[in-house]
Amino acid sequence: MLKKNILVIDDDEDLSYIITDMLESYGYSVTCAENSETAFRLLSTHTYHVILLDINLPDTTGFELCKELRRVCDVPVIFASARTSETDRITGFDIGGDDYIPKPYSMQELLSRVNALVRRTYSVHDEDQIVHFGDICVNIASRTVTKKNQPVSLSLREFDLLSYLCTHINTAVSKETLLSKVWGAFNEVEPSTLTVHIRWLREKLEDDPRMPVFIKTVYKVGYILEAAE
Repeated sequence: MLKKNILVIDDDEDLSYIITDMLESYGYSVTCAENSETAFRLLSTHTYHVILLDINLPDTTGFELCKELRRVCDVPVIFASARTSETDRITGFDIGGDDYIPKPYSMQELLSRVNALVRRTYSVHDEDQIVHFGDICVNIASRTVTKKNQPVSLSLREFDLLSYLCTHINTAVSKETLLSKVWGAFNEVEPSTLTVHIRWLREKLEDDPRMPVFIKTVYKVGYILEAAE
């Protein structure tokens, strides 16, 4: 399974350090934000697989941040808070939280909940991470692409875009979704940037980029990666 990126949003720096140390020792990549402003900036430029979110933040509440997040993406959220009332827990789930862990908690319990959420959300078989279409092979796990058994060089963003289309093969994906998933939930990227990256992918993968066979435009929706089943 690919290394998962965790965003910890908590103004307790000591706790964030302990969480980071523990999760990274188990193979996760962890980034910390002490307030919502920093969190929004990170979310606009990076993709995260799980967010660990405190409710009491210095510039807003975790509830408000989660509401904003749910307007643009569905990244799993674990609320972690000393606020343990039934009302707070229900609110957390009602606005889109996936789990709620009361403080104080043990690092082992946190790890168990993160692992469980990752398994539920991202569990795939190894064979699902290799996608073939035409004479092209995309290995999502190793982040490699070949065409006619020859390596194809892609930028990080080009590969992330291709990878997302591969995991939704034969399904039309909206431009908004691609921008959110590939460039970050709160990105300020212009739609033309997506268009340019699609053109670059076609130039590298299609025999005739002007008449694409695989990466096609879906009118008024977005794009689709088509492949024979």
